[in-house]
Parts: sequence; C-alpha cells; structure tokens
Amino acid sequence: MAEGAPPATDARPPQPRARRWRVGWPTSLGGRTAFWLILALVLVQAAGLTIHALDRVDLQRFSHVREITGRTISAWRTAVLAPLDRREQMLGDLDLPDGLRVEIDRIPIVRQGAPPPPPEVVRLFRLDLLGGGPPRQRPREVRIGPSDRPGGGFNASLRLPDGDWLNIRVAMPPPRPWHSATFLAAFVLMTVAAVLLIVGAVARLMRPVRLLAAAADRLGRDVNAPPMEESGPSEVATAARAFNQMAERIRRFVADRTQMLAAIGHDLRTPITRLRLRAEFMDDDEQRRKMLSDLDEMEQMIAATLAFARDDAAAEPAAPLDLAAMCRTVADEAADARPECAETISYDGPERLTVRARPVALKRALANLVNNALAYGGAARLRLTRDESGLVRLTVDDDGPGIPEGELEAVFAPFRRLEQSRNRETGGTGLGLTIARNILRAHGGDVVLRNRAGGGLTAVASLPG
Repeated sequence: MAEGAPPATDARPPQPRARRWRVGWPTSLGGRTAFWLILALVLVQAAGLTIHALDRVDLQRFSHVREITGRTISAWRTAVLAPLDRREQMLGDLDLPDGLRVEIDRIPIVRQGAPPPPPEVVRLFRLDLLGGGPPRQRPREVRIGPSDRPGGGFNASLRLPDGDWLNIRVAMPPPRPWHSATFLAAFVLMTVAAVLLIVGAVARLMRPVRLLAAAADRLGRDVNAPPMEESGPSEVATAARAFNQMAERIRRFVADRTQMLAAIGHDLRTPITRLRLRAEFMDDDEQRRKMLSDLDEMEQMIAATLAFARDDAAAEPAAPLDLAAMCRTVADEAADARPECAETISYDGPERLTVRARPVALKRALANLVNNALAYGGAARLRLTRDESGLVRLTVDDDGPGIPEGELEAVFAPFRRLEQSRNRETGGTGLGLTIARNILRAHGGDVVLRNRAGGGLTAVASLPG
C-alpha cells in the first residue's frame, strides 16, 4: 500500500487514549507556577499560624495563672477572716476557675519533705511569695509539692491559725490555641481567596504563552495565518514580533519555492513538446512508443511535483463536510476506475460524520490512500470511526505483502518508492503518500502505516473532530 512498494501487514490500529484526570505533578508551566505559589502560601500560613498558636498559648497560660493566683489569694483571705462556723460555706460559695480546688481539712495533702514542684511552675506561679503578706494573715506553715493530676500544676497546704489546713490543688488546663468559633471559617475563606487569586494571576500571566502556542498551531496548519498581536508586556511583544518575522520568512520561502518550481515546470514543457513532435516522425515504431511513454511519464512527474509544491490545501477555505459521504464517494470512484478490484473495495462506518476541512484537498488525500492500497495491495477496505475524545480515524486496509518495519516511515519521503522502477505500470511518482500526509497534517491530523498481524498493510489517517 505504500507507493512503489509492496504493501505491508498492519498490526492493530492505535487505540484512542481516554482522557483521565490524574492527580500528580502538573505538566504545564502555569500549573507548576501555581503549585509552587500555593505551596509557598501554605508554608507561610502554617508558619504564621504556628507563631499565632504559640503566642495564644502563652497568653492563655499567663491569663490563667493570673486568675488562679488572684483567686487563691482570695480563698486564703476568706479562710483566715471568715468565722469558723461559716468558713467552709464561704469557701464553697467562691467562684473558682477551672483547675483550682480549695478545701479545709485537718490533714495537709502535701506531706512533710515532699519534693518541690518543677522550677518552671515555681517561676510561673511565683510560689516563693506564697508565705508572704501581713503578719496576721501569713500561714503558720507552707508546704508545696508537685501536682497529682496530669498536665502540670502544684499542690499546696497552708496552715491556718486554728491549726486546720487550707489545701489547694492547681492543675493547668490543656492549651486551646484554636479555640474560636470563627477561626476555621476565616482560615478556609482566606485560603480559598488566596488560591483563587494565585490561579487567576497565573492564568493571566500564562495567557501570552497560550496565544503564542495557538499562533504556532495556526501557522502549522495555514502558512498564511494572520499574525500575532504585538502588544502586552515588553517580553511578550518581543516574542510576538519575532514570531511574526519568522512566519513572514516562512511565507517568503514557500512562495519562492513554488515560483521556482512553477517556472521550471513551465520551461520544461516546451522541450518536452518539441521532443514529442520529433518522436512522431521516427521510423522505428518500437523506439517511438518508448520515447512517447517516457515523455508522458515526465509530464506526469512534472504535474505531480508542481501540485505538491503548490500545496493547494493551504489556499482552499475550510468548510463543514460529511466525511462519511466523501469516503463512500472515493470508494465508488475507485471501483469505477478499477472494475477488476470492485469486490475488494468497501466502506464500514457511520452514515454521516461531519468535520471541518478543505473538501478538494481532503478528497485528494483519501483518494491517494485508496489508490495506493489498490495499486500495491489489491484491496481497499475503509473503516471510519470517532473516539471519545472527538478524534476521527479512517483506516484503509489492503491485502498486500506489507512493508519492512524500517521503511514504514521512509515511504512518506518525496519520490521515495520501494519498487525502484519509474514505470507507470509498476508504480507512481512517489508523491502520493507525501501529498496525503501534508494535507492531513495541514488539517491538524496525520497518517501512519502499520503492518497487520494477519497480513496486509493499514493506513491510519486521523483528523480532529
């Protein structure tokens, strides 16, 4: 199915790739920029919240210690100054904070010789001043020991003038750095707002890059695509200007090449015509036939070369067309041109499939693929599908011997024919596959060849839906 070569066997046509959302390292520049900015935001917020939490814990501890100290002094004064028969009742009526318990007992809760509390507790509660105050209000004896409850604190036993003991139990409550009804909502709102700002800013910064990629894609499809707008930041304007200059150089190169080949083709027609006239006057019929055949082949090669150089696909406007109907038309025309192969030409696919393309150019590409299959494989079975991503695929199968694996890509080179003769009976000019690929790539698609496991060759043409 390749030009000038025995067609090949094709493995299965490539399966369309389903679009899947994957969580992982972003592949785009904008995605990576947004990722690092959001990561930096998270780290800064984590550090800020940690500092805030530590400060809040210190503030809570200081406030709690201050309250406990003040209430402990109030409890002692109440115990000292209250009448004996009402002392316990008045102590019970005191509004004590969490972590502070006081009671009157005959026995102290801190035994004689008990180890002192940790130094940080002594400093925090200023326990060295616990036995101070006016002489008549000073405790007769002070015993201080570590707390018997988890979480830190201390126990103290202060002996009253009547011999009873005021037992004080102090336990520090666990810190609550995030104790706030609105903290979580405020944090989430702040984070979401920051992420939205980052994503919006990155998307705006990446817009010139997307525009440049779109312009490059348009230039690949149409060499006469309109230029980019040279505006925006200085770096973006410079890149757009360089891109437009490159596009202009490409257009000049294509125009010069086309003009040169057209001039060569025009100039060659005159000597070919003279040779044809002279050949008509030759006496040797066999030599005259061979010379006229060579001249016909030369004219065919010149016409194919000029058609390839002109790249008519770039000049024809694109329009919606029914690709399924075009495939059936190409198959019918091939069957009419080759009645002996009519039984081996078939179409399998939807009744209608609309794409936006250049009708004349696309029909020429499909006809080249079908004719190549018939010339080298004796069959052309067309199958048209559209996958989940919208990509349109047309496969053309033949029954030929296939192509060596190393030559599957080489046959798309201009004038490359695996069958080395230039006889029109055994091969064409070697431009059919090249023209078909150029046309399909100008539409944003492509064509590749695959050897089938059961024998024969498959041409897989793809087009954007």
